[in-house]
Amino acid sequence: MARKSFPQKALSFLFELLRRPQNQSSPQWKTSNGDHASKLLKYQKYSTSLVHRAEELANQTVVFESEGALLKSSSLFPYFMLVALEAGGPFRALVFFLLYPFVCLFGEELGLKIMVFLCFFGIRKEGFRIGIAVLPKFFLEDVGREGFEVVMSCGRKVGVSNLPTVMVEGFLKDYLGVDDVVGRELKVVCGYFVGIMEAKKSDGTLLNQILGEEKTCSGAIGIVSHRTVLDHHVFASCKEVYLVSEAEKRDWHILPRGKQPKSLIFHDGRLAFRPTQLAILAMIMWIPFGFVLFLIRFTAGRLLAHCMSSPIMAFTGTRTTVLMPKSPPTSTKNENRSNGAVYVCNHRTLLDPLYVELATNKSLSTVTYSLSKFHVAISPIKAIQLTRDREKDRVAMEKLLSQGDLVVCSEGTTCREPYLLRFSPLFAELTDNIIPVAIDVQVTMFYGTTASGFKCLDSAFHFMNPYPTYTLTILDKLPSSQTLKGGGVSKFEVANNVQHKIAEALGFKCTDLTRKDKYMILAGNEGMVQDRKRR
Repeated sequence: MARKSFPQKALSFLFELLRRPQNQSSPQWKTSNGDHASKLLKYQKYSTSLVHRAEELANQTVVFESEGALLKSSSLFPYFMLVALEAGGPFRALVFFLLYPFVCLFGEELGLKIMVFLCFFGIRKEGFRIGIAVLPKFFLEDVGREGFEVVMSCGRKVGVSNLPTVMVEGFLKDYLGVDDVVGRELKVVCGYFVGIMEAKKSDGTLLNQILGEEKTCSGAIGIVSHRTVLDHHVFASCKEVYLVSEAEKRDWHILPRGKQPKSLIFHDGRLAFRPTQLAILAMIMWIPFGFVLFLIRFTAGRLLAHCMSSPIMAFTGTRTTVLMPKSPPTSTKNENRSNGAVYVCNHRTLLDPLYVELATNKSLSTVTYSLSKFHVAISPIKAIQLTRDREKDRVAMEKLLSQGDLVVCSEGTTCREPYLLRFSPLFAELTDNIIPVAIDVQVTMFYGTTASGFKCLDSAFHFMNPYPTYTLTILDKLPSSQTLKGGGVSKFEVANNVQHKIAEALGFKCTDLTRKDKYMILAGNEGMVQDRKRR
């Protein structure tokens, strides 16, 4: 018999999936020996049952359903939409959006399997990082504070999810510190997901295997949604099982950023909003208008003078706020190293140097590490690419400084969250005429940056936002006593000082993370960064 091709195998899996009978009745709880459990399932609010037992829970193991015990929303649509859009592309996302109302007609378990098939079929397993780079941001924004406090008060934490493991493991382990994750594994053929989940383990020893030397889970506490369709054998061996109702979850509050166990600094993906059904519908309706806005804004900014382009940009919804220093910077002509000033700014989008030029009303040039040839060609200001060879880059920057003022984004890469990455100290070696610039960008629909997508589309996505907002604060020129030449401080101290001044102006936090750290998290590579000594 001829060997089946990849599509034939995938269709066979789907046929087997659909022909299996689906049990939509109420869940039957069984013990590990197969008998129906006689234990009493406690069905109480957290505020009256578990919160006041924090000291007792600190020494116990909790087995919780991640969707039912942590997330405030019960809809899985946003997370699968993100997988479909970011991993599969716009066409797959559109198909999933159109078919989702029909998927809801098949019940929870079969509907889940169909969503998995629609979003994962044909996606390459190698390099799939949506669960690490994109989904954690949206999971964290949906975590209920009440459920989170109960789970975090326990000792060992075992998260159980009805979603594929590749979607939830990064969120639960990396950002919540969950010890073990039990998810649904996906079948892989020839290195590609076929959109079929592996069969659940039906024995009652799964939790005992996870706990290892503890041998038993008789002392564990289970927290699960009352409408769950999970493998209930994981919870059946628990001493107590608490059911969470939808009414309780509606009263939950979203977990504040400051309460999160680990700060989310890096994330990828184009969507800046939670992709609910109505929000995706609004986005689809907006895209034609957004594309027209992009063409108008791009053309005006590229071809017209500032005095003409600024009113057009403002009329089309682009908002720019410029805050000037108390004492305007004056040019210093007696510089030994260069004649120009260096505007050192944090990096939010590729458009940062253009907005600095607009704010200062000067003719500036800029340098960048990752600007594509396309952006270099269309840039309205002079831009050169750095080679990451320190000597060559310093010579190139000194040449630009001899011709005028220079804009430098010393972080080396963009950061979306209110954090500053480590500043490269190269600018401190060039001149003592240093002017820090604090930049903040707010968008409502699309992010104008990406780590793994098409960087040539960054500006297009930024200008497709209804009201993109740029805020620039030009700070006072760095005193001579705080520079390499005048103050006798090291170049690293100068870079750290500028970083802290910008962070203070923006209300951001400083980090020691670098471009390499960002790309290792989001793209699984070093972003073509050469190793360098840490200061």
